[in-house]
Amino acid sequence: MTAPIRPPFPDPDSITPDSAPSVVPTTEAELLTCLRSWAWRIYSGQLYKILVKEDDDDEDSTGLTLPFIPNRAQRTFLDRVHNRNTILKARQLGFSTLICIVWLDHALFNPDQACGIVAQDLRTAKNLLRYKVRFAYEQLPAFLRASFPLVKETAETLEFGHNGSRIEVGASLRGGTFQRLHVSELGKISAKFPEKAKEVMTGTLPTVPTSGVAVIESTAEGKSGAFYENVQRARRAADSGKTLAKTDFRFHFFPWWDEPAYAIDPAGVMILPDDHKAFAEIEQEMGCLISNRQRAWYVSTRENAMNGDQELMWREYPSTPDEAFQTSTAGAYLARQMASARIQRRITPIPHAEGVPVHTFWDIGAGDGTGIWCMQRIGLWTRWLRYIEGWDHGYAHYVRELKDTGWIFGRHFLPHDGRDKRQMGDRIAAPIDLLEGIAPDWRFEIVPRVANIQDGIQLLRSDFPEFQFDEEGCAAGLAHLDEYRKVWNSRQGTWGDQPEKKDGHSEAADAIRQYSQAKASGFNFDTLGLTKSRPTRRRMGGMVV
Repeated sequence: MTAPIRPPFPDPDSITPDSAPSVVPTTEAELLTCLRSWAWRIYSGQLYKILVKEDDDDEDSTGLTLPFIPNRAQRTFLDRVHNRNTILKARQLGFSTLICIVWLDHALFNPDQACGIVAQDLRTAKNLLRYKVRFAYEQLPAFLRASFPLVKETAETLEFGHNGSRIEVGASLRGGTFQRLHVSELGKISAKFPEKAKEVMTGTLPTVPTSGVAVIESTAEGKSGAFYENVQRARRAADSGKTLAKTDFRFHFFPWWDEPAYAIDPAGVMILPDDHKAFAEIEQEMGCLISNRQRAWYVSTRENAMNGDQELMWREYPSTPDEAFQTSTAGAYLARQMASARIQRRITPIPHAEGVPVHTFWDIGAGDGTGIWCMQRIGLWTRWLRYIEGWDHGYAHYVRELKDTGWIFGRHFLPHDGRDKRQMGDRIAAPIDLLEGIAPDWRFEIVPRVANIQDGIQLLRSDFPEFQFDEEGCAAGLAHLDEYRKVWNSRQGTWGDQPEKKDGHSEAADAIRQYSQAKASGFNFDTLGLTKSRPTRRRMGGMVV
């Protein structure tokens, strides 16, 4: 009987992530062919092995040795990987393991490469090197280890003699160049060691060249800090639909409901109507379906592992990106309005319209910065062209900066305290008096004060759908509006009812708010004059004093 003819062994370039597990080498020549394929090495489950432990931080914990095969979340990330990446995720999806394996593979098969891993503390970093990278290396076939010899091995470094590449770990890494960098659990670093997180962002990340790859991954920890800010910037870029530069961070979100393992038998699990309502809202927002088995897992995990702490579930097992920072975004005054502006593409290049007057809106608080927004009213749109800010400058500086634009100006709106006299250098004067002296041909208006600042903020929120922003000219102001938030009362663990004034973001919000308050008080920007009566579209009551 004639033996069946074996089909030719595939070319390494033809091996794909889906076909890799079925490509099984039986000879040394076939194995060498497979080793030339990145997809085979990473996806086949036949080269790298991992140690699955109950507790990675417990050096005495035993575990199982299993083939490394990327799970669904890991495969999705590899399909979308960019030069700069930010991963917001649910717990235990294995991203640290994935990156450790990919970094090891990169170091073994590419010459003169430095791969770095930063963790929340040195002990955790050493454990990543020992139990993930070093373990996977030790499980390679003996002839491969002989081909890829270690010439330097410490608790913090592995260096390979065949090509000069190395893997280095630490609580922060400075100096030199890292072609690959992984920052694990930046959220925890931000919460526990904010200065260290700042050092990672300003000192470690710049070590990665533009052509390199950096991955920041974490669950959400804390209500602010480097990870939160990094996520928000990446989300804003994603929402705007802009083409990412190599130095822009791509946002990756991996919720709990997308992990197949997070499901149990619903028998015996009490899922309340409020829970079903919340799951339905998540399904509508995220375009997903959450089965009863998944709902049962979520409720059981919350009530048992998390002791009923819903906020902890939001952080550790987020359903949406906003939910991960629920307490943080709850304190942001304009979070929803800014997100809508980006999704609706209202932050975009906005040209200056010749012949249309530009109105300006100022915040000139005593003792803090000055913020100025420049606006043109075009049709039904309020178009913001530029935001100007500064500290410790006299009013002549801002007048000069505005005149340098060459624009035709309409009215310049100052806050209610623009007529209040204050110490101005060596004299006592009101801001409007000084400005009228510097620019006598300009017309300044004082915006009436609102009885309650919350009323003014609500007026601004109501006007936001008509706003368009020039993405370049207003970039600094938009960043401030994103971060404009309530004061956090750490002792009571709640948000206050007043804006935070110490973080440098309130000037931009106070300045743009003058537009809505001026409009509510009767100024008609379509006719460039004051109406004889207040607009009927708003009921002001006793709000405007």
